[in-house]
Amino acid sequence: MSKRGKTFNIMFAGVGGQGLMLLSAILGKAAVDSGLKAMTGEQHGLSQRQGSIYVHFRIGEPISPLIPYGKADMMIAMEASEALRYVEYLKEGGVVIMSSRIMPSVTETKSVALDKEKKTKYLTVDDIATKLKQVTDKIVLLDSLELAIKAGNARTENSVLIGATVACEDFPIPAEEVRKAVLALVPPKTIDANSRAFDLGRDAGSACLG
Repeated sequence: MSKRGKTFNIMFAGVGGQGLMLLSAILGKAAVDSGLKAMTGEQHGLSQRQGSIYVHFRIGEPISPLIPYGKADMMIAMEASEALRYVEYLKEGGVVIMSSRIMPSVTETKSVALDKEKKTKYLTVDDIATKLKQVTDKIVLLDSLELAIKAGNARTENSVLIGATVACEDFPIPAEEVRKAVLALVPPKTIDANSRAFDLGRDAGSACLG
């Protein structure tokens, strides 16, 4: 991050209501508190309809808030099929940190329900992982809901995923700064659960990437 113009690019992907904007706020605060510059480009107009949402997040000295195709160093997907939707942004060999949760869209649900011969199937996590492996083999697949429940609060999935990001070798923000940002921005009564969720995510990420 010391060379002028160099950036670390992260693509966040998910569906409305999952807390994607909180993830970008956490990393934004952690970056600034670490003395790094950060820039974001957000789309969240569909958040009330559980529609597809994304955030471009760039650390360093980018000239634009938007990540060019094929230039994202990392993708963090709170919903598995959304990782596939935005995979064109990921660079070859980039890191994907992905929840195993799938929330089928209305159009997909409709096609399955109306198929009287039962030949139409939902997209599976294995299907998604197979397609992602055409771009990278660095895929961290987490059962973020299970880990969040283990942490004591099912709504701490975003802290699980944030914890996994700091396990990546080239991640430019110090882990403890990210932890501080998590605990500063989550509701006070959930601090302990979010702290545990962060640790569980970091451990799971280390195991996958180690």
